[in-house]
Order: sequence, then structure tokens, then C-alpha cells
Amino acid sequence: MIDMKNLLLIALTIFNISFSIAQDKAKIEKEAADLAQEQLDAYNKRDIEAFLKPYSENVKVFAFPDQLLYEGKAKMREQYTSMFNQLTDLNCKLVNRIVLNNKVIDHEEVVFVKSQPVIYAIAVYTITDGKISEVRFMQ
Repeated sequence: MIDMKNLLLIALTIFNISFSIAQDKAKIEKEAADLAQEQLDAYNKRDIEAFLKPYSENVKVFAFPDQLLYEGKAKMREQYTSMFNQLTDLNCKLVNRIVLNNKVIDHEEVVFVKSQPVIYAIAVYTITDGKISEVRFMQ
């Protein structure tokens, strides 16, 4: 038979485990959101080095759901350097962000050229080992 002392000890242990899991989840989600925000801020400044910093060396970029557009930070550098240099009006406004575990889903309002209509897009970022390892774009 379990006495009150042992029952209390079991309850406290379960609480501590649950609290620890919740803290780990919150830490993972904060890191994911911070990385997504870091690259967004650098994108809007058109700062290629700051933009690339949160990405893994072998980042994969997809058109949703699974069409691989390119892989690797070197290819990303080519793509975005050209865009940053050519599109002086380039700006991305965050409409909404959802963070769940190591995934960040951003609803974005993107201006490429001010005289053209705004484009709405969804970007899904996957964080692995403290870096953005995958991006999936939807328009």
C-alpha cells in the first residue's frame, strides 16, 4: 500500500518531469523563432552575411510540398545576393507566425517592386542542431 508520503513523492516527480519537458519545448521553440526572425531581419536589410548566418551549410530549399529548388548555403548565397542587389524595394512583412517544436510557419507579405502587387507567401522553416536546415515556400 502506498502511503501519503510516497504518493506525494510520486506526484512531485511527475510534476518535475512535466515541467522539465515544457521548459525544453519552450527553449526549442524560442530558438526556432529567433532563427526565423534573425534571417527575416537580415533579409529586409539585404545583408547577405547576416541572412545566411542562421542557415545550415547543407540547407535544402523546397517549393511546397517537396520540390527541391536547391541545396546548400553556397547556392543560397548566389540566389539571394542577386536578389538583394537587383531589388531595391525588397521587403518582407511578417503577417503571422506559428511556432511548434522545431518548426516555424511564417505568413509573409512580400514586396519585390513597389509598383507591383504584394505577394503573400508561407515559409515553413525546420530547425536542426541550432540552424535552419530546410525551408518550404508556398505562394
